[in-house]
Amino acid sequence: MTGTLAVMPGEVSPVSTVATRSWTAIGTTVSVAVATTDAELVDAAQDLLVEDLRAIDVACSRFRPDSEICDVERRPGRPVPVSPLLFEALQTACRVAVQTAGTVDPTVGLALVELGYDRDFSQMAGGAERQEGEPQPAPGWWHIALDATGRTVTLPEGVRVDLGSTAKALAADRSAARLSALLGCGILVNLGGDVAVSGSPPDEGWAVGIATSCTTAPDRVDQVVAVSTGGLATSGTTARAWTRNGRRVHHIVDPWTGAPARSPWALVTTVADSCVDANAWSTAAVVWAEDAVGNLEANGVAARLVTHDGTIVHIGGWPDESQGLDGPNGPQEGAR
Repeated sequence: MTGTLAVMPGEVSPVSTVATRSWTAIGTTVSVAVATTDAELVDAAQDLLVEDLRAIDVACSRFRPDSEICDVERRPGRPVPVSPLLFEALQTACRVAVQTAGTVDPTVGLALVELGYDRDFSQMAGGAERQEGEPQPAPGWWHIALDATGRTVTLPEGVRVDLGSTAKALAADRSAARLSALLGCGILVNLGGDVAVSGSPPDEGWAVGIATSCTTAPDRVDQVVAVSTGGLATSGTTARAWTRNGRRVHHIVDPWTGAPARSPWALVTTVADSCVDANAWSTAAVVWAEDAVGNLEANGVAARLVTHDGTIVHIGGWPDESQGLDGPNGPQEGAR
């Protein structure tokens, strides 16, 4: 089993030496937890994370016309110089595509637009009622041409990139490591269910609650686990869903069809050596549907899968959930 994971024993009380800050950014709930009671360090951690999230949004957001990725898409067929951050995000997305045999593909942007997911999710409360378009299969991650020497990116005409499956997880990994190095203490970063930890954890580990929504009350989460290293991610089909011309759709797209993945899994949580890898496996599992258990086992992934009727499947040494704790860091959910 990758990462370090255990169930939190019921008799352990919330850790008093952990301070947290939570707010809303990049279209989701953001939390940073610091293994200290020093108020100045906690404030500094929040300021640094705000700075990091602003940078990832400017580089990778497909919802703001001034982002770098939108600028690249406006210049098809030409090498476009990009920042180190966007180049790393695109490299990571392509690596994840290879890792998941194309199941998590960053070129599903047009498919999401056709489904109506063409703006920040908070602006979609009224659904996406408009003329139905044909599903748009992903052109394929290999169409993203990356030149490391000149740090340029070339996209063909009509290829739209969505980095939602990887950039948020990458930001969690990067920020946890940076904050820990700068502040000299243990850090947990949670970006809407993409969780990364770095530095020395609390004695009991970081308590992470698992639920279908990041607004779930801490005393109503499904399970609380202790994470000491690496990352954890949860992907689901229920929290980030909307109405599309009278039918309910969600944001995890099957790249081969361009339609929302038809999956028995409402929620998949995985743990790995990084948040990027955990997110890759949890997202792929939703698309893999009935094949998810076998594929995750073949890759040595520890996972908790929940069907739409509430049946829970544990694989890869995921801890039993007969014990539980109302964790100090609250619920985490992975619908991006």
